[in-house]
Amino acid sequence: MTIEPRLNIGLANYGPGASPEHLLRAAEAADAAGVDALTVVDHVVLGGDLDGYPYGAFPGGPDAPWLEPMTILAAIAARTASIRLATGILIAPLRGAAVLAKAAATLDVLSGGRLDLGVGTGWLPKEYEAAGLSFAQRGGLLDDALAVCRSLWRGGPTSYRSPRLAFDDVWCHPTPIQADGIPLWIAGELHARNIARLVDFASGWIPSPNASTADVAALAGTLRAALLAAARDPGSMRIRIALPIVRDADRRPLLEPSFDAVPDLLSLGATDVFTPLGQWCRDPGGLGPCCERLVAAWRGALA
Repeated sequence: MTIEPRLNIGLANYGPGASPEHLLRAAEAADAAGVDALTVVDHVVLGGDLDGYPYGAFPGGPDAPWLEPMTILAAIAARTASIRLATGILIAPLRGAAVLAKAAATLDVLSGGRLDLGVGTGWLPKEYEAAGLSFAQRGGLLDDALAVCRSLWRGGPTSYRSPRLAFDDVWCHPTPIQADGIPLWIAGELHARNIARLVDFASGWIPSPNASTADVAALAGTLRAALLAAARDPGSMRIRIALPIVRDADRRPLLEPSFDAVPDLLSLGATDVFTPLGQWCRDPGGLGPCCERLVAAWRGALA
């Protein structure tokens, strides 16, 4: 199976400067320029020790806004035509499994079949506390979410049993527009449990933000072997890798030198190359030309 590479940009739906109108304008500009996909991220509540964030400095304090990703993607869906809409990630265990299945299917219908649902467990115990859930059970709750979504999206009647959740003979409509259901992406390290999730449920893998490209390449081999052992085509699994940003002496990002890395990333196993739009588009009035330059650099790198 041959997968077309995608350019995926991150939109900052968080932090002190998060603006719904800016996000909508950025999404419109990316869509018009031909960017393949956009991604937003998730926190439901914040509190506790944010210094425990495992991927560097946490953006903002506990009172910084975080726009709910499914809601902002619904607004973006109404203002765009072809760009794919992704969560990278949604903390799926914080939402009831059936409610998540309903919300995602509705968003897929609203967007004309453009949703990619990237999920993970998150890292902040306070969010589970606020949702009345056990942080220690987050892995099992994620397993429930994946299994229930996949089952309910088939149309029903659906029954489900796990140590945490049980129901019988229910339907959940509408179902997704996408013929094989909404693509599920699993985030995080490739420990045994995540490999099982990827093999059983997923169309894509989002490596940990602190994983090096060399680490991702080695782990991609492990994932390919697991897919082959389960009689799945390894070529059907998408892998998202972040674009390394090359900077000049003044720390300004350099577009073409950064995108020169794209062929190497693809050779390492990447199918989707991710970069935050805010790294490249600092002028809110220049979103259109900025997105056009990104797409030109991407297409040049592919050529």
